Amino acid sequence: MSKSAILLLLSTLACFAAALLAPPQATLLSNTLGGAGGVFTVLFLAALVVGRRIKFDPLLR
Repeated sequence: MSKSAILLLLSTLACFAAALLAPPQATLLSNTLGGAGGVFTVLFLAALVVGRRIKFDPLLR
């Protein structure tokens, strides 16, 4: 896993953890953190796909 994928994974986990730990009165904050976590999740998956393409070896034996 690349460094950017690890960073995005940690960002995703931090956003979702903060969204769950936010007080019930802070609905806007919780929704914003959940949305940011979703964006980081998509970027994390994209980083994994890009990392696979770089390491792909099409050599057929």
